[in-house]
Amino acid sequence: GNKRIGVAGCDGTGLIATGLTTIKRTSFARDVAQLRELVQQRQVQILVVGLPYSLDGTIGPQAKKVQKLALRLSAALELPVEYEDERLTSLEAQELVKAEKQWHSGNKGIIDRKAAAIILQQWLDRRREGRGGDAETLQMRRCGDAERGR
Repeated sequence: GNKRIGVAGCDGTGLIATGLTTIKRTSFARDVAQLRELVQQRQVQILVVGLPYSLDGTIGPQAKKVQKLALRLSAALELPVEYEDERLTSLEAQELVKAEKQWHSGNKGIIDRKAAAIILQQWLDRRREGRGGDAETLQMRRCGDAERGR
């Protein structure tokens, strides 16, 4: 994302995704360093990146920008990358935060983290239904897109 990357991981069984942290973007090198630390700690095997498809399902300019960043991160972290549709996950995450009474205007990092968990859970569920899941995944959630009104 332009400002933050929401990060989620899953349990060892690949069943449950949980928001882990939100990285405030500074530079590509610093972002990679923070992600590399998580990759090593959690023995990450694949990057799952939320892709902001247009509402009609096409890949627009923002999605292309996300793909470019994801490929750079994939190369830097030496991990394969897969994409998951992130449409409307920010709104869903915001509703969850409000329901948990954690909402205030400074909670954008929490929303990013929750949205990352939603995206990763979608990927895990889809994977389990089809091909089976990996032991550990890192979900990087881009933020600041149109569904957030920015």
